[in-house]
Amino acid sequence: MDDLQNLSYELAYAELEQIVRQLEESALSLDASVTLFERGRLLAAHCQTLLDAAELRVTQIDDPA
Repeated sequence: MDDLQNLSYELAYAELEQIVRQLEESALSLDASVTLFERGRLLAAHCQTLLDAAELRVTQIDDPA
């Protein structure tokens, strides 16, 4: 999913929240649920990657040795 690389943390997290709401509130087919779940996992991984990169940047700024 190349489109993930262009998503900011905020947009990816907002989409992830929307997916969670859909999974919790909707009576979706199994196929639709699995598709949403897969997208959600990719979004969660993308968010984690962005958070890890931000943490590394802060650590490097905080410890310039």
